[in-house]
Amino acid sequence: MSITNPSLRTRIYFSMVIMILISMLVTGIFTIFHFKAKNDEYHQKRLSRQEERVIATIQYFLKDSDLQEDLNTYIKDFEDKILEIADVNNLDINIFNTHGEILMSSHMELEDPNFFLKIIKDSIFYQLEKNQHVVVEQGSEDNMYLSTYSYIKNKGGKRICIINLPYSRTGSANKREVSEFLSSLLIVYAVLLVGVILLAYLLSNYITKSLRVIKERFKSVGINKKNEQIFWKGSDEIGSLVTEYNHMITQLEISAEKLAKSERESAWREMAKQVAHEIKNPLTPMKLSVQHLQRSFDPNDVDFEEKIKIFSDKMIRQIDTLSSIANEFSNFAKMPKSKIGKIDLIKVLKEAIELFAEIEGVKMHFTNNTSSDDLMLDGDDEQLTRVFNNLIKNGIQAIPENREGEIIVVLEEVDGSVVVEIEDNGIGIGDEKKDQIFVPNFTTKSAGSGLGLAMVRSIIDNHHGKVWFESNPPKGTSFFVSLPLHIIEKNEL
Repeated sequence: MSITNPSLRTRIYFSMVIMILISMLVTGIFTIFHFKAKNDEYHQKRLSRQEERVIATIQYFLKDSDLQEDLNTYIKDFEDKILEIADVNNLDINIFNTHGEILMSSHMELEDPNFFLKIIKDSIFYQLEKNQHVVVEQGSEDNMYLSTYSYIKNKGGKRICIINLPYSRTGSANKREVSEFLSSLLIVYAVLLVGVILLAYLLSNYITKSLRVIKERFKSVGINKKNEQIFWKGSDEIGSLVTEYNHMITQLEISAEKLAKSERESAWREMAKQVAHEIKNPLTPMKLSVQHLQRSFDPNDVDFEEKIKIFSDKMIRQIDTLSSIANEFSNFAKMPKSKIGKIDLIKVLKEAIELFAEIEGVKMHFTNNTSSDDLMLDGDDEQLTRVFNNLIKNGIQAIPENREGEIIVVLEEVDGSVVVEIEDNGIGIGDEKKDQIFVPNFTTKSAGSGLGLAMVRSIIDNHHGKVWFESNPPKGTSFFVSLPLHIIEKNEL
């Protein structure tokens, strides 16, 4: 199964659409990751601002308090302040002592180990000792927490406790934000995609429009017709192509004129040479006969009348030869004109066979393998008679003098056509001559114009038929003529 390559317009169109889709996909992926990163950054900054505000509030409260260096006991006022700060800021606050043990919390009833820790993990405690401030991300993707751990110092700058702000950043909220963002992005992309597809279609049509015009002009270019040039305003690549096309058209017209002139001159030269050659053949014996008569002219010769009679017969034969040559050239020149009508092909063949039936030393045979004695088809009666006469005559002339001649004509129907076979038992046609048999001016005989078989092919071509041959030297040759059965009528007599 063959696969047709897509047109240039289709390839440009799909290339543009694919590039836009890829760019949209890349932009979408980048936007999603960028949005997620910005979202994470936003939550971390928000938590940091809250932490700074809470610590600042606690530090302000501690200015008027005289707390121990290490807050290891429960203090009602401090807890009340923590609960107040948590309620005002809508936060959860956990307070640990300096050893990492829980002291108080704004929501002591919480049991989530990621959200509420009774003891700070060693890894967190180590980082806190090292950096004084730690941000930890905990939990699963659907229930993620950010927690900050920082030291609280009294007015003397001593560490008294550790404050922990757990910040819930649930996956559902994030997903909802991303989903809302993607929905808006997809709507924008859908509108852009429709516009891009329409724009790509218009651009591909615009780009290839001029190429289609050039293609149509190329398809209409002919060597024997007037070819129109293309007018193009621009000086782009297509303009260069149009310029080359116009130049090619100009050169083609010049070459066509030169070729036509050369063909006419060559045809006239070949025809003149052939006519001169054919006329020269009978003129030479005519000249010799006249010269011989001049030398032997004697009115008192007793054989004078007999010599005059022989001379006259020779002249008449040579004149008939000249007339025959003139007729062959005239008939060949008239080949394109055919008078198509209803003809009886069997009748035409029988008349041609009867014309040569009286030739001594040649036996004629006709076999009708069709289902009727009257076979009507469309054709030119006179031209087809000329075809069969020529083929039978050529067959007879191909038989050597020391062989009894036999011509067999067979008529049959094959695949909706009528095929006529004319077989002779002559010397056959050699391989070196087979390609030139139907070429004008080519002949295998010592006498003849070489136009007979060329005339046969021209007539059969005008009848939309075929002519060919099969030869088996030195046993003979068979010529075949196939004519289409446009309309067949079987007449009942």
